[in-house]
Amino acid sequence: MNTAAYRKNIRRLLIMVVLAALAAAAYMLVEVNFENQKLFAYAMKIRTPKLIAMLITAFAIGGASIVFQSVINNTIVTPCLLGMNSLYTLIHTAIVFFSGAGSLLATNANLAFAADLVLMGAVATVVYSYLFKKTKHNVLYVLLIGTVLSSFFSSIQTTLTRVMDPNEYDSLLATLVASFSNINSEIIVFSIVVLGAVIFFLRKDLALLNVITLGREQAINLGVDYDRTIRRLLLGVTLCIAVATAMVGPISFLGLIIANLSRQLLKTFRHSQLIVGSALFGMIVLVGGQLIMEHVFAYAIPVSVFIMVGGGIYFLYLLLANRKV
Repeated sequence: MNTAAYRKNIRRLLIMVVLAALAAAAYMLVEVNFENQKLFAYAMKIRTPKLIAMLITAFAIGGASIVFQSVINNTIVTPCLLGMNSLYTLIHTAIVFFSGAGSLLATNANLAFAADLVLMGAVATVVYSYLFKKTKHNVLYVLLIGTVLSSFFSSIQTTLTRVMDPNEYDSLLATLVASFSNINSEIIVFSIVVLGAVIFFLRKDLALLNVITLGREQAINLGVDYDRTIRRLLLGVTLCIAVATAMVGPISFLGLIIANLSRQLLKTFRHSQLIVGSALFGMIVLVGGQLIMEHVFAYAIPVSVFIMVGGGIYFLYLLLANRKV
């Protein structure tokens, strides 16, 4: 990329930083009583954890989606489209079904978060690594198998909910919809630690993304341990998605939206810019959507519903646009 285009992208990213900051400021300050100190402190206490959770979710999903798309060399597939959300709902349903809604795993937020992280990370890493190896990175086969896995997980989850006690099912529903309410501050700290560890241990692998997008043969010729790097990156992707999903619940199509918006806006192969752009788009979408949901719709409609509807339409647009090319 030439210097002029690089500087143009930097300016665009700076504009997005300003927009994300304005959205965050609006979320924190709209309809806040500044005259009453106690009410102001209470509003900040309620809104600060939710804002931090949205920023973490946007960063985790945005970065993981860009990395995942580069690994499989396809821009319309994200981890959530391959069964991550269905796996999350199955895990939570199975915990309530077998151990009960009053069990330690169901009531302790920290323990539930750790269980989600371990189970989703382990299952998804094994499944994805096996799929990519067996299909020789054929995106169509991977997408087809991912769709089958999503249906399989959903079928098991539906079966469990049909025979579940109605009272336990009511308590389960709250965890199956993405929500930024009642975020546990300890989970936030845990999430930041996990994401920081992932970035630290994968820093060398992330630096090779520009080479990996050239293809397996070209990357190997340039001295990259391709298989090892892919396995490590897939592990990092699954951990990031697991962190975001375990923290707020499943948000389908968010990664697809923000990753492709970043690619369309920046038009670059520099993954450092793409990841930052995707994360910023996620922050703007989540914070702005939550602001509208709270102050316009009065909590009547979760922000995840708007993302699912808009993401489904955007996904169809991407499919039709790629077909025409």
